Amino acid sequence: MSADAPVLDAAHARFIVETAMSYALSARDADNRPSIAKAAACRISADRRRLTLLVDQQLAADVVRDLRAGSPVAAVFSEPATHRTLQVKGLRAEVAGVTPADREFARQHLDATVAHLVPLGYDEAGIRTYFAHQPEQLVAVSFVPVAAFEQTPGPGAGRPLGG
Repeated sequence: MSADAPVLDAAHARFIVETAMSYALSARDADNRPSIAKAAACRISADRRRLTLLVDQQLAADVVRDLRAGSPVAAVFSEPATHRTLQVKGLRAEVAGVTPADREFARQHLDATVAHLVPLGYDEAGIRTYFAHQPEQLVAVSFVPVAAFEQTPGPGAGRPLGG
């Protein structure tokens, strides 16, 4: 990978924005205590140099607080049916408001996740509860990836992507 290439190649970027992803976003406070929360949806910029995750700022209050204070950020992207997982890290994130289109995007992502998991034997009501968020509480957390890792359980977990 060249020094000016984005951290995520096209195949990893496609994987991250597939409709049936489970997303988690994490940060840390000034005393290095971790904070973590589910994210409702994710977008990647066309040049693959910026990730934006939508989170419920009430459910993710600790993460949002820590990110606003300048914490480094990490996001985990996992496909429920296969447990294939990637982790992406950034030096810091920006927290901003969302648009009605973002709220609709998060709703569509939840519906796609339900459609992915119900055939695997999961209860629809349970899935909707686990991935629940309040649309009016969503905020956008954006960051520039500086490192990415394979995190699928198994012998390759922790390996840098492209390495």
